[in-house]
Amino acid sequence: MSWHIVSLAQTPPSPWRNGGGVTRELAAWPDAQHWRWRLSVAEVTRSGPFSRFDGVQRWFAVLAGAGVRLTLDGATHELDRHSAPFAFDGAAGVECDLLAGATQDFNLMLRGAGVARMQRLSGASSHVLERRTSVALYAVDASATLGLGAQSTGVAAHSLAWRELPAGSQVQVQASNALWMEIEP
Repeated sequence: MSWHIVSLAQTPPSPWRNGGGVTRELAAWPDAQHWRWRLSVAEVTRSGPFSRFDGVQRWFAVLAGAGVRLTLDGATHELDRHSAPFAFDGAAGVECDLLAGATQDFNLMLRGAGVARMQRLSGASSHVLERRTSVALYAVDASATLGLGAQSTGVAAHSLAWRELPAGSQVQVQASNALWMEIEP
């Protein structure tokens, strides 16, 4: 099996029910209807509440724009394109205020009892998987390279690469601005 590569520009937008933006679903596993995990990019055009997703863990990272102020459980979190990804319970009521105009944001959603991690990467890194894991890399605004054994795969800016790998796999990443995700069943 090779890397699945998905370009943001080739992914059609779906409008939100509340009219506050659009989402481009880059990957959903095992399928779009019955996903265990889902990766998407949202374009938020106005302030308002996030949709609730009961039983879903969420990770959120600003890709472009000045940023957002998220309010949940009485706490306020200001996030911009340099902030670490923010994890929260999808069942929580979340209010999103745009700081200075529209933003583009990356979302990881995970249903059930699995474990996921999301982090920003800049430079060279190595990731060794302890168990069977789905891994993904989103190249934010510059291309990136993934190395797996003797194989090297380029990932264009504004594109996602993902695949499932067995325990013991070691992935090398070279990126100037990317998001790295590990999703365990």
